[in-house]
Amino acid sequence: MKTKHTFRSWLLLFFAVSGPGLVVMLADTDAGSVITAAQSGAIWGYKLLALQFILMPILYIAQELTIRLGLVTHMGHGELIRKHFGRAWAWLSISTLMISCAGAIITEFSGMAGVGMLFGIPIKITMILVIGFLTLITWTGSYLSVERMAIFLGLFELTFLAVAWMAHPNLHEVFTDLHNIPYTNASYLYLAAGNVGAVIMPWMIFYQQSAVVDKKLTAEHLPTARLDTALGAVITQLIMAAVLMTTAATLGKIHSGATLDTVEQISDALTPFLGSTAGHLLFALGITGSAMVAAIVVSLTAAWGLGEVTGYKRSLEHKIHEAPWFYSIYTLTLIAGGIIVASGMNLIKLSVAVEVMNALLLPIVLSFLFLLAHKTLPEKYRLQGPYAWITGIILGCTALFGLFAGIWGGLLN
Repeated sequence: MKTKHTFRSWLLLFFAVSGPGLVVMLADTDAGSVITAAQSGAIWGYKLLALQFILMPILYIAQELTIRLGLVTHMGHGELIRKHFGRAWAWLSISTLMISCAGAIITEFSGMAGVGMLFGIPIKITMILVIGFLTLITWTGSYLSVERMAIFLGLFELTFLAVAWMAHPNLHEVFTDLHNIPYTNASYLYLAAGNVGAVIMPWMIFYQQSAVVDKKLTAEHLPTARLDTALGAVITQLIMAAVLMTTAATLGKIHSGATLDTVEQISDALTPFLGSTAGHLLFALGITGSAMVAAIVVSLTAAWGLGEVTGYKRSLEHKIHEAPWFYSIYTLTLIAGGIIVASGMNLIKLSVAVEVMNALLLPIVLSFLFLLAHKTLPEKYRLQGPYAWITGIILGCTALFGLFAGIWGGLLN
């Protein structure tokens, strides 16, 4: 009876604390990430599959430092940088965030525009409907209600796992591709950088740290928050791997090396096993879930991050009249993204380029994250000892690889 009571108490605690990690990880597999993974499978087959699993622990390491900082200091990422390194460094950090958020919101809306076109809905109408819906749920809800809605939308991404299973990837081909990695090919390096930037994004670090503060979690919740983050890291990378494997088993096998130019082409590659109607519907649910949850996260991150540097009120627990700047920045971010996407452009190339841009920003973002965890926390929670060395080496190598692959691959591609 005691064991039952203990397990039940733990389960209740987990559901009370979990959310920020799962939300940010579901947002991590956003429309741009899905497009990048699909492009990777279509062009290179399974040759970028191993990278998805290598990035899984790296993603967890970065986000674990984020929640540690938020739970112990009760400050957002930008606010913490301003306090310990000064306003100038805070503005440098927030600049990387705003660039990343601008690129991300465009890719989310690009995905939604593609879904709309699948069903014959004009892009402008899709943008109006999406912006209206996202504005409504944030303006009328608390942090908890927004978090629940984000998780609900994000769970539609699990349809990609079902489609990957139906694609029946050939294990022999998987292992063959994994033993023939074209490390010196510029196109391969460019997409590798895109995959790194699709998994570890500046806005994720800002969002999760602000989210645990807004949810009023404390250092006592750290073990449970770590589990929340670990589960999210596994799920998001399994979804990325599923999308890559599906396009590798279809387009990568039939039209090896062919690039994808539209979201509709990805839908056609992902859904030949289900029939046109059911296939398009499942793909639409998956991409809608990934794009909508990420749009919520990215817009909130921009509003939170800018507030941490400028000092305006920034919480979903505040009413609109109490935090007008917070809600204004959130809404303006959505509107700006909608206008750019409605103007018309190649959404696939744009999405991959945004993920590569994220990789190029990693040296700044991960350096601040490491320094904050190493210098600002109390000794009990500080990043120190052998784990600090391991973490520093892993984050440093990730940042340098993203920078090298992005620049080198971009110049020669």
